[in-house]
Amino acid sequence: MTTALPLTFACAGYDRMQALSTGEVKPEGLALNFITINHPRDVFDRMIGGREFDASEMSMSEYTTRHAAGARDLIAIPVFPSRAFRHSFIAVNDRTVASPRDLAGKRVGVQLYTMTAAVWIRGLLRQHGVDLSGVEWVEGAMETPGAHGKPTVLPVRTPVRITRNTSGKSLSQLLEEGAIDATIGADLPPCFGKAPHVKRLFPDFKAVEKRYYKEHGIFPIMHTVVIRRELYDKYPFIATSLYNAFNESKDLALNRMRFMGALRYMLPWLPAEIDEIDEVFGHDPWPYGVEANRKTLTALVQCLYDQSMIEKVMPVDELFAPVRGNNWKI
Repeated sequence: MTTALPLTFACAGYDRMQALSTGEVKPEGLALNFITINHPRDVFDRMIGGREFDASEMSMSEYTTRHAAGARDLIAIPVFPSRAFRHSFIAVNDRTVASPRDLAGKRVGVQLYTMTAAVWIRGLLRQHGVDLSGVEWVEGAMETPGAHGKPTVLPVRTPVRITRNTSGKSLSQLLEEGAIDATIGADLPPCFGKAPHVKRLFPDFKAVEKRYYKEHGIFPIMHTVVIRRELYDKYPFIATSLYNAFNESKDLALNRMRFMGALRYMLPWLPAEIDEIDEVFGHDPWPYGVEANRKTLTALVQCLYDQSMIEKVMPVDELFAPVRGNNWKI
């Protein structure tokens, strides 16, 4: 009897990962130790800074910029645990910002300038004609004073006005007090919904995001999955084994979401939401694999280049280990 290879994997507890975390889905040839860490920044910092896991969820922008700079200690597979449209994650002081172009020359809070959410948001703001060259980016945590995690990130290639938030206040407090004009990132500031002058830049964000998808065919990817390179080089089957297991787990989550006999999630109008998902995306809104995501991946690489985070545009295929289709089960 062949012994399964032990492998630790750290990731947030997403519904598409549940069957893996419970052991209902088992990767072929692997004894998976699924470590649930619900703050992705912690996973990224521990993986990049300390190689604490054999595989993990990883920021797509951080992985890509490191790869472009020559780092080969990690190798990704085309699995994308986190995706999100980001028009709804731009909060503004409506006393100073009434339209996207009003952001030009303003002070804008961001958890981490290089985070994937911020890369996508700057890209979409440029599509709205915003001149970002004069923006001062104030980096820090959204909810508390100080930094957002302990990231190990590469510097941008051209000068950008990035200021560390050393005020002793959170970005949310600075926005509420008028010390900054907006925030972007992976979270809305806690003052949103409490301070009357703090609004979303795009109040009708769902309609804007649906139009964005229909026009561009892009559902922004936030995170991928990486494997420690030395482990992959020794056991290359890991890539395909994990890829197929992630797909199986995701498919189970999609099928269970669609069961209407008893709603799986606390969404009273879940049936209507599923109808809308099918109308916009087709059956699977969350595909894995390079080909199904080529347009989105290419757009992200272009954004990274446009924002001086990588030296040149690279083919997206080179970012990922080769994987084969579903394993045959006998």
